[in-house]
Amino acid sequence: MQAWQVHENGEPSEVMRLQEVERPTPGDGQVLLKVRAANINFPDVLMCRGHYQVRPPLPFTPGVEICGETEDGRRVIANPALPYGGFAEYAVADAAALLPAPDSLDDAEAAALHIGYQTGWFGLHRRAGLEAGETLLVHAAAGGVGSAAVQLGKAAGATVIGVVGGAEKAAVARELGCDVVIDRRGEDVVAAVKEATGGRGADVIYDPVGGEAYTQSTKVVAFEGRIAVVGFASGTIPSPGLNHALVKNYSIVGLHWGLYNTKNPKLVQHCHEQLTELAARGAIKPLVSERVPLAEAAAAVQRVGEGVTTGRIAVLTEGAA
Repeated sequence: MQAWQVHENGEPSEVMRLQEVERPTPGDGQVLLKVRAANINFPDVLMCRGHYQVRPPLPFTPGVEICGETEDGRRVIANPALPYGGFAEYAVADAAALLPAPDSLDDAEAAALHIGYQTGWFGLHRRAGLEAGETLLVHAAAGGVGSAAVQLGKAAGATVIGVVGGAEKAAVARELGCDVVIDRRGEDVVAAVKEATGGRGADVIYDPVGGEAYTQSTKVVAFEGRIAVVGFASGTIPSPGLNHALVKNYSIVGLHWGLYNTKNPKLVQHCHEQLTELAARGAIKPLVSERVPLAEAAAAVQRVGEGVTTGRIAVLTEGAA
């Protein structure tokens, strides 16, 4: 079979190589899946660079999120068991963690429903307790993680403010349903949020960026607001001043979604049921901005790493829908 492999750490476009390899052999409790579509996530970039908290042994195949097909023909969503990731014709996954792919979504959309939307659902509902009528601020609102949070926020009845970088991404954020869009390249984010909220600030802030975005969040979080720390796409991990959280009465909550797979897997299943229902009634629909063939995966992963993409890029194998 064909699979992209990383033999040394570095930039994805330089270290990912498309090779002919043997099909992986499933271990105990695992299944072999034919990959129909693999969604590109920022952790794929970080793993290529050797900067992710999970460091699979070299050589490995990246791709942490797929829509695959079981031997009996079922369409499923899975997180491949590294080092046999999803940027290949076949991958291996834990049988107990397979989730049914919603009939309302095609292969690329189904592959993109999992990590970003599970992270959004857990971050907004489980960790930050978002309620209808509240104001939600989403950083990087046109990206893969941010776009999911925007849709979930709207589905929950929140007023959503999206922060983006550039006019193209601003247009995408508006199409996603943001009530207010702020282009950080041409606007003062803090002033714009205060103006949009009448000086009150945002009740919940969803931050997959870190760095300057987190600093802005502390300046615009409302009384008893919650800042959900989801990731650090900027490359800079903030050092929060806890005296500031005390003085302003706000909460800082962290989210590492992967922990729920071991700590409380029933919640992951429950979340998937909620997401499937939302997708069935059209309340959420993964934004797949590009669909590329397997041969173009490395270039696509590189673009995600450079922050120039919107929504999700799906890598399709032959026969994918």
